[in-house]
Amino acid sequence: MKAVERMSELVPVPDEGRVFAGERRAGFADCAPSGRMRLDGLARWVQDIAFDDVADAGLAFAAVWVIRRTRISVRRFPRFAERCLLRTFCSGIGRMWAERRTTISLLGRETPDVEALTLWVHLDPSSWRPCPLSERELAVYGQPYGWRRVSARLRHPSPGTARERQRFCFRATDCDIAGHVNNAAYWEALEEELLSTQGAGELRTVDAEIEHRAAAQPGEAVVLADGPWRWITSPAREVHASLLLAQLDPWPG
Repeated sequence: MKAVERMSELVPVPDEGRVFAGERRAGFADCAPSGRMRLDGLARWVQDIAFDDVADAGLAFAAVWVIRRTRISVRRFPRFAERCLLRTFCSGIGRMWAERRTTISLLGRETPDVEALTLWVHLDPSSWRPCPLSERELAVYGQPYGWRRVSARLRHPSPGTARERQRFCFRATDCDIAGHVNNAAYWEALEEELLSTQGAGELRTVDAEIEHRAAAQPGEAVVLADGPWRWITSPAREVHASLLLAQLDPWPG
């Protein structure tokens, strides 16, 4: 099976149901030396437009949503100062989780430059334990993909005998209001690898998926590698996240 076939499906933007849109501009802190947006910057956009959507729907504090899995597929990277249109919608529902699709297009262009998918676990805002979606949430997000059932089961393999590729350090400033390293910061480990092998060289396309396991805290991390797979672990080899790098142009090495 090809690596890309093991990744979450990118369903199309629906013709009906709720599709929320917002604009963003690629800023200084989001971009690599070549001028392209970094993957961690794109992950922050995907995270923030999701909150903008639930806030607009009046559901901002109805639940706490935490990310289990994210796929980012880049046909063309947004570049510094470009304005982009983000569109996001619910693409599937599970027992205590839901899937969200996001497209990112250069403003005025129909074809998306970036396709993203996130699987979010739905937590009770008081106990922070997984709980079913409310009737109100289902009424807002149940169309048109409410019939499409999605799973929060971990799909990525364990590292096994994967070799250490690099050391990485999460900072205290990487932590979010949940008290652990924010999901977007995990993409920085991949960017560190890409920028260290390519320097300021241009990266054209990427298709990668991260699956989060044990939440990380600030401190040293180890990146293990085996072919297209990466695992971000503690020095004691507890897996914080796994990453499948299905497509990369150019491939480092």
